[in-house]
Amino acid sequence: MKNLIAILSIFLIFFGSIVIHAEGADEHDNRVAIVIDDFGNDMKGTEEILHLPVKLTIAVMPFLSTTKKDAELAHELGHEVILHLPMEPLKGKRSWLGPGAITTDLSNEEISKRVNAAIDEVPHAVGINNHMGSKATADERVMRIILGICKERHLYYLDSKTSRKSVVSKIATELSVPYLENELFFDEVYTTNHIVKQTNQLIRKTEVDDSIIAIGHVGIAGEKTASVLKQYIPALKKKAEPVTLSTILIEKELITTPY
Repeated sequence: MKNLIAILSIFLIFFGSIVIHAEGADEHDNRVAIVIDDFGNDMKGTEEILHLPVKLTIAVMPFLSTTKKDAELAHELGHEVILHLPMEPLKGKRSWLGPGAITTDLSNEEISKRVNAAIDEVPHAVGINNHMGSKATADERVMRIILGICKERHLYYLDSKTSRKSVVSKIATELSVPYLENELFFDEVYTTNHIVKQTNQLIRKTEVDDSIIAIGHVGIAGEKTASVLKQYIPALKKKAEPVTLSTILIEKELITTPY
């Protein structure tokens, strides 16, 4: 009997170590957060993106035809939801921004009113990022109001980095608002070749960075972006763990609990 117990013990230790090693084989110390912008208007690629087999951060525009539907479905499918706040660019038509946009000619009171209304419009939003916004994110007055509201309402801010002159990091640091910065756009050029190139670049970045943030879009290139991501997710998972923005913030100890 003692010999049998000894043999069983060795068996369990040996095979148990194999199981533990196998389970840990796909674990990574580095993280990648994929953010998809422009939800809220039944854009191309919406269903395909939402049903990708990976955790995403879904940025939903306010006051549009499917704003609430997209936010609710994203939440139901286990994705993280943030407000994709329309903000004034240096170039382009105001009509491209959509309703409730934040522009630099608005009063402090009107900016505050619009930002709070937009937050209320997007169910389950735990953060904000900018839609366009190359002019607004470089305006200290505007960003101090927006980031002040983030602090009041316990939201983080993702700077989409549409402007090199962005003041988000400066003011967010002053106000102690958790913030992150985009590092790569998948589909600023609407071709499959470009999206593949950017996805490969993201995978290469995982080899040197412990956390990476990349942004794609539904809309004109939405179906292409969804298709490329679906194809490349297995390769990406071998290099890094796909996570939400809140997870990166928690691991950076910028917030202590998910928003």
